[in-house]
Parts: sequence; C-alpha cells; structure tokens
Amino acid sequence: MPADFINRELSWLEFNQRVLNEALRDDLPLLERLKFLAISDSNLDEFFQVRVGGLNLLRKQSPRLKDLAGLTPAQQLAQIHKRVETFVKTQYRLLNQSLLPALSETGLKILPVAGLQPHQQSDLHHLFEETIAPLLTPFSIDDQGIDLIPSMTLCVAALVQDKDTQEERLVFIPLPSNLPRFIDITGTEDHSCTLLGDLVGQFCHYLFPDEIVTATTPFRLTRNTDIAVQEEDTGDFADEMEEVIIARKHSSAVRLQLQADAPKNLTRVLRRVLNIQPSAVIATPGPIALTDFMQLVFIDGLDHLRSPSMPPVDSPQVDLNESIFDTIAADDVTLLHPYHSYEPVIRLVEEAARDPQTLAIKQVLYRTSKDSRFVKALVRAAQAGKQVTALVELKARFDEERNISVTDELQRAGVHVVYGVKGLKTHAKLTLIVRNEDGKLIRYAHLGTGNYNESTARLYTDVSYFTARPEYTSDASLFFNAVTGRSKLVRCQKLIPAPTQMKRTLLKLIEGETARAKEGEEAYIMAKMNSLQDRDMIEALYRAAEAGVKIDLNVRGICCLKTGKSKAKKNIRVVSIIDQFLEHQRIFYFGRTGDSQVFISSADWMTRNLEKRVEIMTPIEDRRSKRILIDALQACFKDNTQASEIQTDGSSKRVEKQKGERSFRLQQHLYKRAQREAKNSKQERAASFEPHLPT
Repeated sequence: MPADFINRELSWLEFNQRVLNEALRDDLPLLERLKFLAISDSNLDEFFQVRVGGLNLLRKQSPRLKDLAGLTPAQQLAQIHKRVETFVKTQYRLLNQSLLPALSETGLKILPVAGLQPHQQSDLHHLFEETIAPLLTPFSIDDQGIDLIPSMTLCVAALVQDKDTQEERLVFIPLPSNLPRFIDITGTEDHSCTLLGDLVGQFCHYLFPDEIVTATTPFRLTRNTDIAVQEEDTGDFADEMEEVIIARKHSSAVRLQLQADAPKNLTRVLRRVLNIQPSAVIATPGPIALTDFMQLVFIDGLDHLRSPSMPPVDSPQVDLNESIFDTIAADDVTLLHPYHSYEPVIRLVEEAARDPQTLAIKQVLYRTSKDSRFVKALVRAAQAGKQVTALVELKARFDEERNISVTDELQRAGVHVVYGVKGLKTHAKLTLIVRNEDGKLIRYAHLGTGNYNESTARLYTDVSYFTARPEYTSDASLFFNAVTGRSKLVRCQKLIPAPTQMKRTLLKLIEGETARAKEGEEAYIMAKMNSLQDRDMIEALYRAAEAGVKIDLNVRGICCLKTGKSKAKKNIRVVSIIDQFLEHQRIFYFGRTGDSQVFISSADWMTRNLEKRVEIMTPIEDRRSKRILIDALQACFKDNTQASEIQTDGSSKRVEKQKGERSFRLQQHLYKRAQREAKNSKQERAASFEPHLPT
C-alpha cells in the first residue's frame, strides 16, 4: 500500500534539512554553522548528480513506473524541484541575513571587487595577471560545444563582442580547482577576501585583447552521473570504468546554477545553448557552490568560532606496548570510532606487513584515503614476499578514479587485485591475516562498519571488531575464497553475507520477535543504520509492531517507513541524530535483557545493500563487546540535544528536553565515556606493581 511508505527522495531531502537545521541554530559557534551549511550544499550536489540524474533517465525509459510511495518519476521530480526551491531559499536567507553579517563582525568579510578601493583593485588586477590568468583557459561555446563544459566545476560565462563586426560570442572559463575560492585582499587588518569568480569576471577582458567583454556571470553545470558500466560486455574492467568516468563528464545536464543578479541577456544565451529545462535552473541570491565555504571553516586563528574538538583516545582494550596479535589472541576487541583511536586498525595491517610470522593478508578496499597507509602497508607486504590479496571495488561512486590508481599501485608491487564481483558492488569491510605460530596457521580478522580510510575514520562514527575466533576467521577465509574463486558462499558458521543470507536472516529475526510478542513475552528490536528503504524489511517491522514488539530505530538519512498512531505503527519510534561526527554505524539488536542477539554490519536496510551488494553482518557474542554496543545503541534514544524524531509525513521534529530532564548528547556521552575508561586504565596501570623476576 503506497500510503504506508515515504518516498525515498523526499525522505533524503528531509535528512538534508536536518543538516541545514544545524546551521540555523544560533546557539552553535559561527563556523560550526557555516560548516553545516557547506555540508548541506555538498549533499545537494550529490543528490542532483545521482538521484535526479537517475530519475530523469527513468522518466524517459519507464514513465509509468511507480515507487514505494506510488509516485511516477515525473511526479517525484516535480515534488523534488518544489522542495529544493524552498530549501535553497532557506540556505541563502541564512547566509545573507545571519552568517555573512556575523562573519563580517568577526573580521571575516567577503567583498565585491567593484566596491574595493582603487589601490586594492590594482593589487588584485596585478595578482590576476601574474598568478591566475596563466592558469585560465577560455572556451568558445556554440550549439555543438556544450560538451566541453565540465560538470560540478565553477565557471565564468562571458559575452565577448568583436570591435569591428559587433558580433557576440559566448565563452566560458573553468576556474581551476587548485585555486582557492576565496582570494585574500591585501592591505587590510582583518580576514577580508573576495570570490575567485568575481575576480575573474572583473578582469577577464585581459584574456580577450582587441575585444569587448559585455557581460559576465559565474555559473555551474551539474550532469547526470548515474551511468553504470555494462559488466556483461567488458573485457578489461578497469578500462571500462575509465570509459564510464569520461562519459559522466559529458552526460546530460540536470541542473544549472546561476546567481540571481546575472545579466539577463547572458542568462538567456546560456539557457538556450544548454537547452536546459526552466525547472532545472536555480538562480541564487548569492554565491553559488556553497560547499566551497568549507574553506573558510578552517581558517587559522578562529578556533573560538568553532566547536571544541574531540580528538580520539586510546582504548584500554589495546595495549600499544604489545603486539596487536597478542591483544586479539587474548580476547575480542571492539572499538567505537572516532571516540576510540583508529590506529589499532591501521596498526593491524602495518604490523602484519613487517611481521616475519605473517604469511598472508587479505583486505577489502571500498573507499581509501589519499596517500593511504593501508595501501602502503599492502605494498610493503607484497614486496616482502607475503601473499597479499586486495579486493578493490572500482564501482565505488565518485571514488572510481582513485581506486583505479590504487589498483595500479598494488599490482605493480605484486599484490593480487580483484575488481569486486560481477553484477554486484562489494561493500563489506573485512581484513584477514594469516600467521604461522609455532607451526600452526592462526588467522586474525577485523570486521567493521566503515571503510578502510584513515581520513573519514576521524569524521564518521563506526565500529571495529577484532577477533581470532576460529569460526569467524574460517568464515572470513571462505568469504575471500568465494569472491576471488567465484564459488558460492553458503557454508558460513557465524558471518552472515549478502546477498545470499543477510536479508533472509534479518527477516527471521524480526519474525522471531513478532512470534515472541504474540506469545505475550517481552519483545524488542533496536537498530541503528544510515538508511531504511527495503519494502520487505519495512513490512516485517509493521507486522512486528502490530503484534506488540517495541521498535526503536536510529536512522540517520533515508527512512521510507511511516510512523504513526495506528496499531501497526504506534510501537515504532524513529530518531535521527545530526552532530559533529557523521553517524555511520550499523548495529542491530533483537531480543530482551539477558537473551539478546547483537550484530554489526556493513549494510543498511536498503534493497541495494541486501540484494545487490556483497556485504557482511557479524554476530557479536563476546559479553564485553555486546555490552559496549548495546550501551551505544540505547544512548541514541536518550539524546535530547542533537536528535530529531521522524514524523508520520516524513518530516522531522527536534527532540526537546523535558522539564527537569538533563541534557544528553549521544556523541559527547560516548566521547566522555571513552576518555573516562582511558583515564581509569592509565591510573590502574600506574597503581600496579610489577616485580623484577630472577632470570
């Protein structure tokens, strides 16, 4: 029944509204608010590239196809454009009426070139000629040249007139990504700057000698990136992915961003040449590409305008003075990042690379960081003669080019590289180490919810689970054998893979709680994830709630499940938390106190994850690890500072602190707990006595 589901795209836009709501809070530090504004715009960029691009294709190919909520592609696009129009107005009202005036009071001023003093304009003109103009390449546009306009690149459009013939032509000038968006204005005591696009527009006549520039404006074109490789017809898969990357750069336009004060004649020419629908043109009352304002967030000397940082602490579960393998062999280890340092995860691979007892390293790489320590460690291990296998997912959207580069580096070092699985994305987070210990082969595994990326590990909340339990490590070995050898993954003892077993297992777990509730027993489901969209999962949750199962869901982003007051929904509560770190953990809990099952997973409850990706769900049986995860889950539903409750129509309502209730912030709670545990562990070690033993 369509009425029982929220449209996926509108749900995502409501998530982005929750991000923007943080920027709207006047109780947050100024640069923290600017950060959330930039994030909301970056999110919107990706939404247009992927989701709007995909819907435009769907409207042409299957115009009558309806989504879970009963909307056709055309209906979805109409509602999206209406919602985005309201969203963008809110963004710029916030920027122009609140953030820019407040920034100006702190000395961080963004000034137009035309309004500067003559000597300042002269300095900028000199800067333009000496350091900017040599990097610029103007392109002439006609009806055949629009493919030259790059996607998601800030450009300056200009009408250039021939002095003799008076004929005008349209040119565009891409602004190089290696130039800062904000150009410092010299001779001021504060942080005054001007916009690169304004500067280029003001002085671009330098690029057209003996011609007249009659009008200029910054603009940005967004193209559809929802183009997939045809895997059945591929020879060299890496080469095919490079072809897809090139095709995306010249695909159909889905959005044109202009400033509202752009000259009307130039705007008309741009729209005509690009042949873009009026609904796809967004005219903003201020600078476009607000995501670039993130550059201002990290300006030196303005720490007082930012939220206090929460640097990771060392977990007492990991003794930095001993081998990571000794630590894991003694007991399972569970870390909550970024509260706990990510260093043990990196150290596992780096230590294995130089460890003479290590024979083999196998790892799944989905999104790696620039200059990745994981990649360097795998290279060193292969060069040292160890058996190294890396499963690199070339289809990781927006990271395809980096992953192709990574595969080249790994292959040159002798690493066995596998490009994922045909027809599926490999999204599992898994590392397996095989060591020779006194003639016995012992395996160690790391399973997580996040990518092997040391950069995002400082920004995303994720779970790391280390174990040497034979049944887990044996399953990990089977997983890699299945992926590299194309065998079926059907004999797992503990690990639960997708697409073969995970969805079926999750549905059985929900049905188990449903049966328990029907018997009059206490039944409870608690789950944390990024997105909830799969119809079968949602309908199973409805049945469970109707039977009396209490269901608490912490869903950061998309949630197609409808809450409400009906019998089938009144037992379901959905909250979303937007805070300093991006909530990225997937933790699932089924059962009751003393009789519960806890899992971590690489997968959200979306059809693409459960049916179209290679994923892993890991049962957590170690008592200490279960307690850590259950406490973290329960804390999600206590947050009355950063949490919003999802309403029946899919909108959000901030959770308010009740009278007499203490403020509770999930991320602060977990960070302070990590600090407290580290401090207590340090005090215990300092108070212990270690005797000198006779040799």
